[in-house]
Amino acid sequence: MEIIKTDCGLCINSCGVDAYVEDGKLVKIEGTKENWLNEGELCEKAEHLVENIYSPTRLKYPMKKVDGKFQRISWDQALSEIAAKLLELREKYGAHTLATWTGSVGVEHFEMAAFNQRFAKAFGSPNFFNPEGICFRTRILSRQITFGRYPVEEPRYADCIFLWGHNPEESYPPQAKIIRKRVQEGAKLVVIDPKRIPLAKEGIYQSIRPGTDCFLALAMINVIIAEDLWDKEFVDKWTSGFDKLVEHVKDYTPEKAEAVTGVPATEVRRFARMFANTERACIVEGVGHLNQYANGLQTERAFCILMSITGNIDRPGGWVTCPQIRLADLRVAVEEKNLGHEEYPVFHQFGKRTPPYGSASMMTEAIITEKPYPIKAFISSGSNPALTFPDTNRFIEAVKNLELFVSIDPYMTETCQMADYALPACTSLEETGVGGFPYAISYCIPYILLRKKVIEPLHESKPIWQIWSELGHKAGLGEYFPWKSDDEVAEHFFSTSGVTMEQLKEHPEGVYFGKVDYNIYDKIGFGTDTKKIEIYSGRMEELGFPGIPTHVEPQQSRAADPVMGEQYPEVLLTGARRVEWIGAQMRDIPALRVRIPEAEAEFSPVTAKKYDVINGEMIGVETPRGMIKIKAKVTEDMRPGVVSIPHGWGGANVNILLDAKVRDEVSGYITMRGNACRIVKLAY
Repeated sequence: MEIIKTDCGLCINSCGVDAYVEDGKLVKIEGTKENWLNEGELCEKAEHLVENIYSPTRLKYPMKKVDGKFQRISWDQALSEIAAKLLELREKYGAHTLATWTGSVGVEHFEMAAFNQRFAKAFGSPNFFNPEGICFRTRILSRQITFGRYPVEEPRYADCIFLWGHNPEESYPPQAKIIRKRVQEGAKLVVIDPKRIPLAKEGIYQSIRPGTDCFLALAMINVIIAEDLWDKEFVDKWTSGFDKLVEHVKDYTPEKAEAVTGVPATEVRRFARMFANTERACIVEGVGHLNQYANGLQTERAFCILMSITGNIDRPGGWVTCPQIRLADLRVAVEEKNLGHEEYPVFHQFGKRTPPYGSASMMTEAIITEKPYPIKAFISSGSNPALTFPDTNRFIEAVKNLELFVSIDPYMTETCQMADYALPACTSLEETGVGGFPYAISYCIPYILLRKKVIEPLHESKPIWQIWSELGHKAGLGEYFPWKSDDEVAEHFFSTSGVTMEQLKEHPEGVYFGKVDYNIYDKIGFGTDTKKIEIYSGRMEELGFPGIPTHVEPQQSRAADPVMGEQYPEVLLTGARRVEWIGAQMRDIPALRVRIPEAEAEFSPVTAKKYDVINGEMIGVETPRGMIKIKAKVTEDMRPGVVSIPHGWGGANVNILLDAKVRDEVSGYITMRGNACRIVKLAY
């Protein structure tokens, strides 16, 4: 029996695991006790990694669809035919006819995202898309706009934690453990969420009307300024635009906040005083929840300002600048601008470097309309957009306009079923690569490890980097793909990092590559043009948007659209996480499926009574885009008028209910939360 220390690779937490291998087969998974993050503990999905690796839904061989049915073909035939078709389409429509997409697991699977990008750009196309065009990136961007860099939350040292739109026990279990421990040590906890999550029992819980978080943050700032509670020394020395903020927030009174958000004025004042009067305060928010409202980017900016005026930047327990490891950059320059470059200038043009991905919200529309040009080839890797991309019917319509559709994945997903070619990738435990990388981003710990191959790739599967490389050679792009093995690829990535493969092999549990330097601004200032925190952004105004955050109503709320609100009176929230799943993955694991056999729509008894619905009943949930049938889960924990549905369920796909044309005007993100819906009583 061999024990190999690596990381899980299922989600961004990248917890340490001990993989037990016997006769070349993975037989058991345990948590790595010496891993600083999970300390030997594993979530429910990681406990079933063995079943996931050996799942009967694994895609075993390259498959080609012929007359509507898949036939097994060789790798050489598959890659040769795909490359030939790509070259034919490029000759006919130009290189931008190719669009590539990689899933959110590309954050954890560094090689997949890097090689996907490299192929698209080497081919000459700007059209590389990933979920950061509809999730999370605005959180990074808002902090870069404000600070010129990306500080992250450090709740393990905080004395006051505002858990805002985030349920870490379902999505970030190690973070939930950190928060619980800190609360036990005496930290104050405030949970702001339309749902009363279990952690709310450890502190103060406040329900809020979905999509009004920016207003609440600005009202708290109003109180902090009116009551002279801001950190004057820090604000005077290290911020610009505070005078404009003072005038701006005068309209955001606690009383107005109560009318807009549903948070009592007395609580607005209490939260503001608590936050400002605690030396180490920290806002901890969800992965994508608050990004995906109509006002996502400006909400993130409001949080940045609230943290700044209370002096909680680069202070232990606040938002802290973490050392970053610089892995080798595989991107290839392309002159043509990303899709969305002109339509969403803040997202694409704010900084000195344009993001490598286009606005995903525009992807399906461009394929359907062939504007600004025909996109006729689409390659998806490590993702299941036929189920997980918002506005599913629009995605399906787009697929019909393609001349080449390829899906690269370890499993025969819904997306693979729709594709012309389905190519089998191996899982992260079947290849060597960069591991533990998200730690520095998520937990402010400068730590990295080598993700080690635990077993050989099953069946005829290959590492995704190798699939892209071999396709590159077939398409005449071999000069861009010189690597021959996992180790060569990993060594190349680490070549610019200051960490060597030898170090990583000597320390299989991982290595630290730096330490947090608090008050770093005293040495180098901030990364903005003014070298200060930019409360007011002149650059945002140049690009046509408010330089200080303002409240924007969700497009389909009663306040914004009374007619819509009359027809669809409830508020839809999508994408609630469950610890058993990651996206649409692992639904076929029996031990997990028995815990949650089917999708459920959560809403309050008040909402249930309104529609004469009981717990466990099959209902319809409808929006202007369509209707799904789903099981009702009636719970006192949900705010009245709110319906929350997780994504990733094939039989009750909530993404059918979303509209890809309803977007945040600043970021271009599709509005996935705060949309209008209604419950439909089904006839039997």
